Amino acid sequence: MALPGFQDFMLPILTILKDGKELQKKDIKETVSQSLNLSEEEKSLKSQDGKYYVFSNRIAWALTYLKHAGLIESKKYGFYNITMEGQKVLRSNPARIDRKFLLQYPTFRDFVYPRSENTEVIKKIQDKDEDKEDLSTNDDPQEMIENGYQIILNGLCKEILDKIKSCTPRFFEVLVVELLLKMGYGGSLKDAGKAIGQSGDGGIDGIIKEDKLGLDAIYIQAKRWEGSVGRPEIQKFVGSLVGNHANKGVFITTSSFTNEAESFVKTIHHKVVLIDGETLAQYMVDYDLGVTKEISYDIKRIDNDFFVEE
Repeated sequence: MALPGFQDFMLPILTILKDGKELQKKDIKETVSQSLNLSEEEKSLKSQDGKYYVFSNRIAWALTYLKHAGLIESKKYGFYNITMEGQKVLRSNPARIDRKFLLQYPTFRDFVYPRSENTEVIKKIQDKDEDKEDLSTNDDPQEMIENGYQIILNGLCKEILDKIKSCTPRFFEVLVVELLLKMGYGGSLKDAGKAIGQSGDGGIDGIIKEDKLGLDAIYIQAKRWEGSVGRPEIQKFVGSLVGNHANKGVFITTSSFTNEAESFVKTIHHKVVLIDGETLAQYMVDYDLGVTKEISYDIKRIDNDFFVEE
C-alpha cells in the first residue's frame, strides 16, 4: 500500500476532531495512522533528501490547509480543534475533502493564490474544467517543489552528458581531472595534466594526488563511450594499475557499466571506483562544474522560540 497523499488525511483529521475536543498534533497523527491502518514502514518513510518524515510532513500540511480554510483552528501551538464551519462540513457528509473542495473558502484562496487570481480560480471551479489546472494534486507544496526540482535536475544531467559527448576525448580527460580536484583531491590541474594521455600504456588518462600532501596517487581512466563498459575494459585498467605499481583508480565513463564489470571490482585487491554517466553528471551539478546557478529557493519554518515572551 502506498502512503496516502496529504489531501487524503484531511477528512480523517476533521472526523477525529468532530467531538469538539482540542487535540495535540502528535495525537492526531497517531489516530490518523491507526484509522488508515498505516504500517511502521509507511510512517517511517523519509523524503528523497532524507531530511524529514513524509507522513509527519503530510499531516502538517493537511492541518495547515484545514486551518486556512477555517475548518479547524489552533488557539495554542501544536493543538487543534474543529470550528463551527468544520462541523457544518462534516454534517454534509462529504466523500472527500481536498484542495479543490477547500477553494470554496475565500480565506483558503487567499492562502494559495494572490488575490488578483481569485476570480479566475472561482471560474475554473464553476466550469469544472480540471484540464486548465490540476486542482486536486495529491502532492503537498514541499513535495511539488522537490518533484519539480528532480525533473529539472534530470533534464540538466541529460543535457550535460549530451554536451560532453559532443566534445573531444581530450576535453573529457581534462574535465574528469577538474571534477576530482573540485571534489577535494589534492594537487593541481597543472600537476595532473602532465599525466593526461602520456602514460603510453593506453590504460591511464590521468594521475591525481589523493590528498594535498601527495601521500598516494589515484590513476584515472576516462571513456567517452555510448555502449556499456564491460569487464574486459576494467581488467585492462587494473592491469595498468599493476604496471604502474598503483593501488587506486577511478574509471569514469559517459555511459554505464555492465553487471560483470561492477562485480569484478568487488573481487580485486585494488581499490577501483566506477563512475557512470548519470553519476558523473550529478557530481558536476553538485560541485558546480560546467553549470551556473540560475535561481535558488530557501524553505523556511517558523521559529517558535523567537515568539516566547520572557
